[in-house]
Amino acid sequence: MSAASESPAIRPDYPEPLWIQAANLITAEIESGALKPGMRLPPERELCEQLGISRVTLRKALTKLVDEGLLNASHGRGWYVASTPTSKDWPNSLESFSETARRMGLTASSSILRSEVVPATIDEAEEFLIAPGSPLFHLDRVRSLNGVPTAIDYTRIPADYVPRFVDTDFTTASLYEELEAAGVAPQRADSTIEARAADDYAATHLDLAVGAPLLVMNQRVMDASDRPLLASKIQYSGDRYRLRTFFARGRR
Repeated sequence: MSAASESPAIRPDYPEPLWIQAANLITAEIESGALKPGMRLPPERELCEQLGISRVTLRKALTKLVDEGLLNASHGRGWYVASTPTSKDWPNSLESFSETARRMGLTASSSILRSEVVPATIDEAEEFLIAPGSPLFHLDRVRSLNGVPTAIDYTRIPADYVPRFVDTDFTTASLYEELEAAGVAPQRADSTIEARAADDYAATHLDLAVGAPLLVMNQRVMDASDRPLLASKIQYSGDRYRLRTFFARGRR
């Protein structure tokens, strides 16, 4: 908390519960920039002394802010200001990273790790229903939201579908929009998501500690004729990504 927070700000005589007042105070510190993205909050004991509240009350306030996406909790390490807004979800519809960012009011950008065409292996040829040795476009990018590294995206596309992609500037271009412009629009995707620990490579590019949680999405995207169009593996920072989905109970 900032120096301004050292004066009493919690009023027991106010109608709002103490934990709501504490949550509002911390929210104001975040919105003012006094608490910056990624910053660690002071220890709980110090916060309790500053705010004049109990640890139970403080934790209720902090948990509320975690639920709202303003804070992240790290077991044994404390409470941190969220690096990117996490209160908004990724949808369960098929849309690109750039499209999702625009819908959320954020700016997407990329840094290119790899952009080249290489011959498809036997396994890749089987995956894409192409001949072994066919040209395959590889595009690896660090995807950022408002300048904060959020994911590493490894994508492969048969180069014959997109012959000019190797010359496209994908630091700002949307892959899905470029595919649509090339006449091969994505229509559906089969996806799996699993938890993994960040290795040295992912930790370096996502500004994480080695071993930090990642959500890894493996995705196979098809076009309107159900032809395999692209395959991707996307490693999301575990505290910067949340997928929204739904389940329906069928009739028995």
